[in-house]
Amino acid sequence: MSIVDNKKAFHDFFIEDRYEAGLVLEGWEVKAIREGRVQIKEAYIIKKGDELFLFGAHISVLPTATSWIKPEAVRTRKLLLHRGELDKLIGKVDRSGYTIVPLNLHYKGGRVKCEIGLAKGKKQHDKRATDKERDAKREVANAMKQNRR
Repeated sequence: MSIVDNKKAFHDFFIEDRYEAGLVLEGWEVKAIREGRVQIKEAYIIKKGDELFLFGAHISVLPTATSWIKPEAVRTRKLLLHRGELDKLIGKVDRSGYTIVPLNLHYKGGRVKCEIGLAKGKKQHDKRATDKERDAKREVANAMKQNRR
C-alpha cells in the first residue's frame, strides 16, 4: 500500500533499477507517516562512507505525538539495505554517473519501506519528448472513450 509517490523523479530521471530499502525512523515519525503527513518531492539519497541516507524528506510533526522531545521535520534518515545491494549501488554511483532517488514510501508487513531507484538524469529535450508522448496517449485514450459512447 503506497503512502506517497515521488512523481517528480519520473519526470527528471530515467529510472533503470529499483530497490526496496528500510528506514530508521523514530516513533513520532511513524505516527506522522501513518497520518499521511510526509512529502518526498524534494528528497534525495546521499552517500556517506559505505552507507546511504535519505535527505530532505519532510515529515510534519503531529502535535499529539510527542511533547518532551524537539522533533526535526527534515532530518537525515538512514536507509537499510543488504551489503551486496549497497556495494552495487555505491559502485554504480561512483563509476557510472548514476544517482539514487527515492521513488515512493509504502507499507510492507506493517513497516514503512522506501523504494529507491538507480537513475540517470534527463536532458531538457528528453523531458519534452516524454511530455509529448504522455499527451499523445491521453488524446488517444480520450478519442477511444468518445468512440464507445
